[in-house]
Amino acid sequence: MTVFLTIIVLALLAVTGWQMSKIFQLSQGNQNVGNDSEVANDKDNRINGYLSIMFLIFLYVISIYCFWNYSEFYLPEASSAHGADYDTLMFITIALIMFVQVITQFLLFYFSNKYAGKKGQRALFYADNDKLEFIWTIIPVVVLAGLILYGLFTWSDIMNVEETEDTMVVELYAYQFAWRARYSGDDNTLGKANVRYIEGINALGVDPSDNYGKDDVITTELHLPVNKPVLFKFRSQDVLHSAYMPFFRAQMNVVPGMITQFGFTPTVTSEDIQESEFMIKKVRKINEIRRENSKDLVAKGEEPLDSYEFEYYLLCNKICGKSHYNMQMKIVVESEEDFNAWMAEQKTLSEELSAQASN
Repeated sequence: MTVFLTIIVLALLAVTGWQMSKIFQLSQGNQNVGNDSEVANDKDNRINGYLSIMFLIFLYVISIYCFWNYSEFYLPEASSAHGADYDTLMFITIALIMFVQVITQFLLFYFSNKYAGKKGQRALFYADNDKLEFIWTIIPVVVLAGLILYGLFTWSDIMNVEETEDTMVVELYAYQFAWRARYSGDDNTLGKANVRYIEGINALGVDPSDNYGKDDVITTELHLPVNKPVLFKFRSQDVLHSAYMPFFRAQMNVVPGMITQFGFTPTVTSEDIQESEFMIKKVRKINEIRRENSKDLVAKGEEPLDSYEFEYYLLCNKICGKSHYNMQMKIVVESEEDFNAWMAEQKTLSEELSAQASN
């Protein structure tokens, strides 16, 4: 591989030197005037004009093809209350960008073809035009200002979570290379925590002297009751991580030495999204691919791939080390009755510490 890269670098250096020598010759005025001239003539300009139009058509065709053919990779409707606003903002932004892109690219290639260089023809230009400058300045300003204001209001609605008695408080704790969830217990208040208190079963460093932390529950799965607002507190033990929950349109940096937060209300249970038409089709396609790949594995005497089943997951969206790709935690969105039944099976931190002391 090193030899291959070395050859590529040397080839690029050779091409660079060749092109620089041609530029030097042109700058000296030593170019020939015949058919081998380095200066573009009318025929060259016409050919490049036609090629530019062909490239414009290719650009439009490939854009339409990608939007249409790869639409299956879009995420389904958001599984959180704020997700609809998030998606609306994104689609408006994409629509505006594509609208401007289509117009500007058309004008760019159209005028480059229409006003191609011709011998004896001098281009018409404006040394100064206040009206044109006003138009191409004010329109982007108004559009960008509208997008920014809409984005700020949407961001404010999403980020400014009103913490009420109904809001469930959950801490998401990141470390290389896994996640832990800490529920605030019956008092709905998380106990104080610091990495200096990490010892044995107390892997999150909860202050054992803080009464608020005694009923906290630490789990390796994140269970959430549907249609109940949740406020997440994020902590990192080692490096910068990022809590990413794409189906809930949620992401927040997890920074060592500080607490960040984000809140949302889950609206679609794990069972409901698994039974949705979108997910049934997606899972079927993935399993078809796995079955085809398993044939080669079986032929080699290896185990076939397991059947895929969709689950929500909390992922790390920062490259935090060699096992970053596998830093994930299962999320289960369920009815409040099922959530309460699951929570009743979990041991509080006080119970865990007592069991550790007795052992």
